[in-house]
Parts: sequence; structure tokens; C-alpha cells
Amino acid sequence: MTPPIRVLLADDQEMIRASLRIILEDQPDITVVAEAADGVEAIEQAHRTRPDVCLVDIQMPRLDGIGVARALAGGQARVVMVTTFDLDEYVYGALRLGAAGFVLKDAGPKLLVEAVRAAYTGDALISPSITLRLLRHLAERGTRAGARVPAQPLTVREAEIVRAIAKGRTNQEIADELFLSLSTVKGYVSGILDKLGVRGRVEIVAWAWESRLMDGS
Repeated sequence: MTPPIRVLLADDQEMIRASLRIILEDQPDITVVAEAADGVEAIEQAHRTRPDVCLVDIQMPRLDGIGVARALAGGQARVVMVTTFDLDEYVYGALRLGAAGFVLKDAGPKLLVEAVRAAYTGDALISPSITLRLLRHLAERGTRAGARVPAQPLTVREAEIVRAIAKGRTNQEIADELFLSLSTVKGYVSGILDKLGVRGRVEIVAWAWESRLMDGS
């Protein structure tokens, strides 16, 4: 049998953590290995228990979720940010640090479980409605930074896949829409990550908006 996905929960509200634990441990392929009530404890627990996925509240005592994402960047654990507000500007910082997506606390059990599974497989769940509203909101306020120049220009197909990722499509959905195999799409995504010099799909989304690739979409 495949080992269950190991999850760490970080939220300063005990009731929230308890609710998340019930939802996740109701799934046969997910187990909660640790909990933390603040950002510093989350980092300590992550190093001690080595989870696959960390569900991290953005606003916590001692160290916020962005600080946690920064500390864990490049490690084994994929960080999924959890927030109460769908236009929380902290989220943009999380995107730039390579967080594996973000979900609202009231998004419902199904989306939460999907976010954990997607992060585990590297196919980050990015809610189209939340992501598009957030990045458009920031763009309208003039907070978009200048996009980094790719190491090599994107091909037409790669640009097409970047747009699809920025619209919240998963690898399987992109494969179905473009009549490609899943392995081919994964190969394209890997090449895009290398060209852009970014660490994950959420950073691809941020780059797509910063570079104005999504203007008019």
C-alpha cells in the first residue's frame, strides 16, 4: 500500500486545527502527523516530523505564514496557505515564495482535501476564482513587479500552457484541452519552471500576471 500523505496543521486557533484534522483524517490516504499554534512552532514541527504537506494559516503569532513558507522553501514539505480572506495581500507574498497554493478556511472539505493531494503530487491546486481576483486586484493597484526575463524565450506551446496554469487548470485538464498526454504536459511544465527560474506552479501564475501574459484573458 502507498504510505499516507503526512500533513502538518499550523493555526493559532485550536478549534480550527481540530476541524481540519477531522476532515483530513477522514480520508484513507491522509494522516495528520503534527500540529502547531504559531509559525515558529510550525517550523520546528516540520523539521522534527518531516511532513509531506503543511497547511499553514497566513496570520499567526510569533511568525506569520509567509515566514513559515520562506523558512521551508526548497525543502521536502509543500506549503499550502490557508486564509480567511480571498483578497488577503499576504497571499501575494506566499505566491512569490513558491507556496503550493492557497485555500479559504470556508472553502469546504472537498477543496481542502484536493489542495493537500495536489500539493503532494506537485500539481498545486490554484482556485481559478480566488487566484484571478487576487492577482487582478493587485495589478489594478499597481503592485505588480517587473517580471523576470526567462533564461530562454517560451515557445508558443509553453506560453499556452502557462496561460492554462494561470487560469487554474491542472496538468490533466491541460492535457485534455490540448490533446496531449499527461507525461508530455508534465515535461512542458518542467521546462517552463527551468526557463522562468521558479520553484512551482504558483510562481508560474505570478509570472504570467507580472509579464502581462494574461492581459485580456
